[in-house]
Amino acid sequence: MSLYAVLSATSSFELPSLPTFELPTFTPVQKAAPKVSPPVDFEPAPRAPLSVTSPSQLLPLLTGSVGLAARLGSGAFVLGWSPTGADEGGYSLSVGPVKLSDSSSVLASAADRGIKEPLVLYEYEPSPYCKKVREVCCLLDIPVLCKPCPIVEQEVPKASTRGGTTPYVKKSRGGFSDELFEKTGRRTMPYLEDPNNQAMNGGMFESEDIIDYLLETYSPVGDYDPKALWTFRGQFADFTATISTIARGLAGGTMQSNARTDNADMRPIELYGYECSPFVKPVREKLCELGLPHVIVPCSRGSENRAKLVELSGGEQFQVPQIVDPNVPGIGVLAEGDSVVEYLEGTYTMTPATTTV
Repeated sequence: MSLYAVLSATSSFELPSLPTFELPTFTPVQKAAPKVSPPVDFEPAPRAPLSVTSPSQLLPLLTGSVGLAARLGSGAFVLGWSPTGADEGGYSLSVGPVKLSDSSSVLASAADRGIKEPLVLYEYEPSPYCKKVREVCCLLDIPVLCKPCPIVEQEVPKASTRGGTTPYVKKSRGGFSDELFEKTGRRTMPYLEDPNNQAMNGGMFESEDIIDYLLETYSPVGDYDPKALWTFRGQFADFTATISTIARGLAGGTMQSNARTDNADMRPIELYGYECSPFVKPVREKLCELGLPHVIVPCSRGSENRAKLVELSGGEQFQVPQIVDPNVPGIGVLAEGDSVVEYLEGTYTMTPATTTV
């Protein structure tokens, strides 16, 4: 008798039940950030807004001011900057006996524009093209997670002089350059990713394309005259941004020889400031020279982040730069550029530097 006949003759036929197995679930292991601690003798400096507290600040302030003037203060104000009345006990600007606050008449808050997370920018500090992008982020009050890709210099043994008398110095990209290459197959910057825009497939290169994207996505196109943004675009911006970076001696472009090798694994440090401030520049350059990821929380005039910074620092007078370091719990909010640079130098290096940076 065939199997078909047997099954047909059976009034009810059920397959034997098979045991069920529940597959185990695995939770991805989050990579813990390396442990660091500040120098044993480090003491945060007392706040002294808009003051020169040491002679070492004079040259950086002078060269930073040259860049500020060359760029005509691009990024110092948010788009649609407008003075307003000051709230009692809140952020304000003092103009003689009068206290004023400021805001933007055209920009909604970052949250209302859909900015839930900082945008991600792979960049090289001295690049005039990266500088333009950072300025526009300040103009539009957009927080940015910067992933610096500084140059790493390696001196080849003296036997290798390439026919000359000076040892050949091999240069390569460090910081987050390998991460960028794995994603794109390129090491060119700037490169922008926007985690807030799921329609953005990957990221984008080219500063002008990035600026177009930022303006079209996060500014109220039609509520302002695009001609007012001429300092951010084209040959004028490229030329003056180059002057600015030359005035600073290409600072921030080379990885310190004594930087910790695990700095790229650190949690991003929050830097409150804005691109054109000569007080902020040395701190950002030091972050780049150490290959540290950091979120620029823009605080240009009219930024919503100014009031937040005053509140964060316990109601103290508004001041930049200030940093918050999640890698060192309890360190608090650090101010004063020289003191912040000293802190970064002592916390994120291994041995004394072999070269002056």
